[in-house]
Amino acid sequence: MIGEPRLLLLGHDDARLGALARGLDALGWRTVTARTVEGGAMALTDLPLEGVLMDARGFDARAVEALRQAASPRSLPVISLGHGAAIGSDLHMTGAPHPVQIGLRLEQLMRAAVAEEEFTLRRATFSNRGQELEITPDASPMRILAAGAPDRRFLGLSNALRDSGTEVVAAPTPYTAFDYLHEAAFDAVILWGGEDHAPALSIASGMKRNTRLFHIPVMLYLRQSGEIDLPEIFQRGIADVASAETPEAETARRGLALAEAYRRQQAIRRALDSVRTSDLTDPATGLFTREIFALHLSRIVEAASRRRRPVSVCVLRVAVSNEVTRARAGGWLDRALPQIGSMASRLVRSEDTAGRLAQEVFALALPATRAGEARIAAERIAAVIGCTAFDAGPDQPPFVLNFDLGVAELLPGEPAAGLLERASAELKLLGAAD
Repeated sequence: MIGEPRLLLLGHDDARLGALARGLDALGWRTVTARTVEGGAMALTDLPLEGVLMDARGFDARAVEALRQAASPRSLPVISLGHGAAIGSDLHMTGAPHPVQIGLRLEQLMRAAVAEEEFTLRRATFSNRGQELEITPDASPMRILAAGAPDRRFLGLSNALRDSGTEVVAAPTPYTAFDYLHEAAFDAVILWGGEDHAPALSIASGMKRNTRLFHIPVMLYLRQSGEIDLPEIFQRGIADVASAETPEAETARRGLALAEAYRRQQAIRRALDSVRTSDLTDPATGLFTREIFALHLSRIVEAASRRRRPVSVCVLRVAVSNEVTRARAGGWLDRALPQIGSMASRLVRSEDTAGRLAQEVFALALPATRAGEARIAAERIAAVIGCTAFDAGPDQPPFVLNFDLGVAELLPGEPAAGLLERASAELKLLGAAD
């Protein structure tokens, strides 16, 4: 249920977590507090909590492991705060982070855990059809683009990253940053706020409009605290923000954690893309066929029920317009479908499943996602595709695509077929499907 708590706070008192709890509650991350590991484990057993925020004082790796065991088979991201890191947590922060920042990092950690779970499900689906799916890790050093004018603190951060074995490429301006991004592959981008944030934010905004750069995590390193509207910054697509007071070693560690998570997701994506030419996928788009999508959706729904997580489905249909009608008649819409399918496969998160249900109808299965979040994700994908102009033939202007959208979230006890039918039913209200 939407009103249930989402986050466990574990601390012997409210000194470190009290203010964060109020801020997180206001952002929709409803919290429940425990003073002991035993109390926290009981809450995780009784409630479908999505993550843990713990005061590092007085807890150790055994506490983290006990909490994860209590949440099983649900994967549980854990963030520890304060000096004296809780060994085994996914992320440790010494300062007092902004509630928006905590919520965003928890979301990132949760999505990474869901991606691992989804890969296991996808491998089972493919194995049953005679296709083996394996992840091939990239053993090369992490590669991070550091964009911004040279500065003592920014150079110090770059040195800290290099000391960890990371390859750091410096780009002093947005122009050189995009040159590097288009010429080579990076696992993360760290932007120096400097005195003027406009260049940094222009890079972040430009990356979110590009299908190839869309998922690369971006960190903003501030010159001084209290100089920026953090909620607005995170809305721009920034994955993390480090203040001037954050130790350089911690900032480097957090940036590297973003890079490692992204590289793992890319490895999963490559493994999934390896079957794009098999008989499990639609030959024109490389997306799942209708049959395989329905089969895998059943597996997702079953796993979500065990883990007490939501699941949503989005159905996208090419919207009717005069230019689409002309492109369809001339065969140009069919010619654009491979590109549309390729764009959709790059824009969806690695844990989401995309399929082709009919000639101009596509579907997305989004594990651990509420209906409202699913609609936002589908609208973002549709918007990026809608920015692309497709060839309409000689002497004809290019055409663009818009999509009708239907969304449904899994109801208790509902089968996968019912979920997909409800998402498709919303399209019928917008007009008869082709």
